[in-house]
Amino acid sequence: MTETFSGKIAFVTGACAGMGLAPAQTFARAGASVMLADVNAANQTFR
Repeated sequence: MTETFSGKIAFVTGACAGMGLAPAQTFARAGASVMLADVNAANQTFR
């Protein structure tokens, strides 16, 4: 059984790399609209 997230919204923090990126990609592949957020501490920017 494959779960579908069509019509759902996923908000993923830490989404630019590592443990945030993988679930963001998985939700997107499953049909969810994905909102991504991440903070770059090195230059204090928010993406």
